[in-house]
Amino acid sequence: MARKFFVGGNWKCNGTVAEVNKIVKLLNEADVPSEDVVGVVISPPFVFLPQVKAVLRSDFAVAAQNAWVRKGGAYTGEISAEMLINLEIPWVILGHSERRALLKESNEFVADKVAYALSQGLKVIACIGETLEQREAGETLNVVSEQTKAIAEKIKDWSNVVLAYEPVWAIGTGKVATPVQAQEVHADLRSWLATNVSSDVAESVRIIYGGSVNAGNCVELAGQPDVDGFLVGGASLKAEFVDIIRSALVSKS
Repeated sequence: MARKFFVGGNWKCNGTVAEVNKIVKLLNEADVPSEDVVGVVISPPFVFLPQVKAVLRSDFAVAAQNAWVRKGGAYTGEISAEMLINLEIPWVILGHSERRALLKESNEFVADKVAYALSQGLKVIACIGETLEQREAGETLNVVSEQTKAIAEKIKDWSNVVLAYEPVWAIGTGKVATPVQAQEVHADLRSWLATNVSSDVAESVRIIYGGSVNAGNCVELAGQPDVDGFLVGGASLKAEFVDIIRSALVSKS
């Protein structure tokens, strides 16, 4: 089964109105493959979601960077899935390692957030990944499989889920998993899905890579058989993001 390449741009906690306008203008003018070749999703901070959605080219989608675990209410500072649906925001990033580490979001809490977001009609980029200590201890597969298992126990339909493997030691550090390392984890994850969920889900779910992806390494990473795209951090704020999107043309070629 052919899996359409997917590139997400996670702007994290960055940007001003002027900077957002500049980035969106760059994206709108970019010559990139058509949406039948690559799906592109841009994730600005919540306060800029309406601004970006209003002017972003129609073949790119928009994502929030987080959503609350249940219906809105007395949860100061949180953003509900219902609010995102009301704003016609189709995607949300959940379980990013920065939230797991800094805000102590557990595997179970992330899984509950994924399940609730899906139940409200959102599509989810679900992040998983190991720390440097876990990798050096040989625990990578155990860690990412436990993170994925928590999600698998809460959902049945995977058609609106993209898994983002982001080794924590490679996020924002300039370090990047080698193509061999990335492919190994992605293949192991796909095998885990085949054994523990279904072969259909394993074949169809897109598993994308994140962690210091840039214009210099994206082509080789994109060529790996089980790497279905990228979740890009810092480089998504720069012109090289366009080159990363274009790597879809060499994917599996």
